[in-house]
Parts: sequence; C-alpha cells; structure tokens
Amino acid sequence: MSAPPLRQNLRFVADGVDVYGYLALPPAGTGPGVLVIQEWWGLTDQIAGVADDFAAEGYVALAPDLYGGRTTHDSDDAARLASELPMNKAVGELTGAVDYLLAHEAVRGDAVGAVGFCMGGGFVLALAAAAGERIAAAVPYYGVTGDDEADFSGMRAEVMGHYGEFDENASPARAEEIAGRIRAESGAQATVHRYPAGHAFANEENHLGTYDPESARLAWERTLEFLEARL
Repeated sequence: MSAPPLRQNLRFVADGVDVYGYLALPPAGTGPGVLVIQEWWGLTDQIAGVADDFAAEGYVALAPDLYGGRTTHDSDDAARLASELPMNKAVGELTGAVDYLLAHEAVRGDAVGAVGFCMGGGFVLALAAAAGERIAAAVPYYGVTGDDEADFSGMRAEVMGHYGEFDENASPARAEEIAGRIRAESGAQATVHRYPAGHAFANEENHLGTYDPESARLAWERTLEFLEARL
C-alpha cells in the first residue's frame, strides 16, 4: 500500500470530519461542477487524471478521497479497504463534496454531475438518491448497488450507465434491473449502455487486463454529451 497520494490538494468538512480530495479547474476558470468517484483502488493517479480530463472539457472536477490517503494496486487490499467504508459514510462524505462544489466560486449552476467507477458507480446511485435535485446527472461506470432495499424515490438526476457485456462483477442485467427501479420509484430517466467488454473497460491502468480503448472512447463521448445537456 502506498503513502498518501500527492494528488490531494484540498480539504473540506463532511459529516463533521475532514475529507481530502483533488480539485481540477477548467482553462476558463469557471464551469459546471462534476464529482469523480473512485474505484476501490482509492484516489489514484488514474482517477485524478479523469478529473483532469473533465477539467479540460470545461468542468470544475472534484475527486474526493474516500480512503483518507490510502491507495493500493492489490485486489485483496482493495477489497479490505472497500469493506471498511460503509455506504452511509461514503454517501455522507460525497454529499459534503456536493456542498463544497456548489459553494465554490468557480462552479456555475445550482446542481452538479456525478461520475463514478466500479465501487464509485454504486456510490453515484446512492448519492443521487440522497442528494435529490443537487445532482442533475448521474453516470455510473460498471457499478451497481448490492442493496435490494435501496430507496431511489429521492432521485432527481437523470442516469446514464456504462456496462460491459462480459462483466461478472456488475452485469448489464443487474444494471437494467436497477434502472427499472429508478424509473418506477423516482420517475427519473435511466439508460443503460452496453459494450463488448469486461469490467473496468474504461480504466487505462486496469489491473484486470480488460481495458478496451474503443469502448472507453465511446462511453466517454456519451458521458460528455449527457453532462453537457444537463449541466
């Protein structure tokens, strides 16, 4: 496990505790806000790079550090770190991140977007349900919630999900089931896109070896179009 990442460049308070993160500003200095939510590896250079990519597209991008400076490239370590992060704690810290973004002088608008990967994809859905109208667009990449009792009635965000056909961790079938529940419980639109790929196909540092450049490119283009239309 590595030392705390140098990518941390801010601190905010959520649920009464200090939370760190990485903030990337667009060339223009201002823009809509978007949260970038980590995989189970932590706030890695790859996730910070995604925030940089969003900033290059005109967004004020914040990647909260949900592990408090811990990162790993070992699956066993990642599973342990994820198991030590209860959903309610993650959602509380992410809600604080939403508040931080909306109060930031560089952020335009009264709602933000949220994009999450793997573990973070499940957190995107839970956050959007908890944050209501403060999240206008929710984009889970190969992430689902394992809670069959999850309540999506508070969701106001439109949802666009990206899932690999060969993903055994977050299957498109499970994603379609959740999308149906979101539509039924909240009335929000929820769309699932499928790709001829496996889990974590958009992570160029994918430790599973299932990175798929073409699927990643298409998912990224769709994500940008989706966010632009709603933010």
